[in-house]
Amino acid sequence: MERESPVSSLRNAALFLALGICWGGSFPAIEIALVELRPLLLGAYRFDVGALVALAYVFWRADDPYPRGRSDWGAVAVAALLFVVANIAFLAYGQRYTTGGVAAIVYSLNPILTTFFTVWLLGEGSLDFRGYVGVVLGVVGVGLVAQPSPSDLAGDTTIGVALVFVAAVAVSFGSVATRWLDPQSDALPRTAWEMGFGAIVLHVLSVAAGEPQPLPTALSAEVLGSLLFLGVFGSAVGFGIYFGLLDLLGPFEINLVSYVVPVVATVAGVVILSEPVTPLTVGGFLVVVAGFALVKREAIRRAVDGSSW
Repeated sequence: MERESPVSSLRNAALFLALGICWGGSFPAIEIALVELRPLLLGAYRFDVGALVALAYVFWRADDPYPRGRSDWGAVAVAALLFVVANIAFLAYGQRYTTGGVAAIVYSLNPILTTFFTVWLLGEGSLDFRGYVGVVLGVVGVGLVAQPSPSDLAGDTTIGVALVFVAAVAVSFGSVATRWLDPQSDALPRTAWEMGFGAIVLHVLSVAAGEPQPLPTALSAEVLGSLLFLGVFGSAVGFGIYFGLLDLLGPFEINLVSYVVPVVATVAGVVILSEPVTPLTVGGFLVVVAGFALVKREAIRRAVDGSSW
């Protein structure tokens, strides 16, 4: 197999690390923004910024900036509701009860859940006994991170972990549902429109839920900075890097970013917000990674023989 030049490999590694920083940094940024914003309005403002940046880029660079046909617009609608609305709503509500590092570890179940939904809903591939053990290990790892007390199953951390888990399910199910719709247009233009429509829905839900509606001009510099980071880097730039690397590295290698994100989120939480990290949190993360390794062991073997780095 033809291998990439050292320059290309270094560039891909740098972009991979940048993606981990963009998405990992989003978790503490959400915590900072939640000080002054309710979850739905936070998501709406985030994707206002993300959609504006992404759509501007798409109209500047893309040959065709619009989704075409029923399957394309159907995929945009499904992704807007699941990737954007359900994802950010449950994630932001969950982070009101737990730390960004814990939320990122729970969120790292995405590749495991996506594999599960792909097998059961699309009938692609299969899970043998060891694969199902991997899925169970992922859930056990999340349980270790949550550390639920039998006497307080409705404690804040348990609630937060459960809400973030629902966000991970929404994203995983959404990715499989989008594939089932078989859209034909490029992913980046679709993503830009998904963010735009998702932002509109989040604004409507925020008003309907009776959330306070402070204008951006009324927010502190810290919260505005967090929103800009979330919109520009956590959304527009992050997705741009993701889809660019997806073509170069393939789905297995790019999805390994799910295990860089919790490390970045945890370090950022410790440095910026002085958040604690317990041995069980670290252990839970390692169990989730072990579950991923079991579910994806064949892909790991193939990647070792033909890495794109």
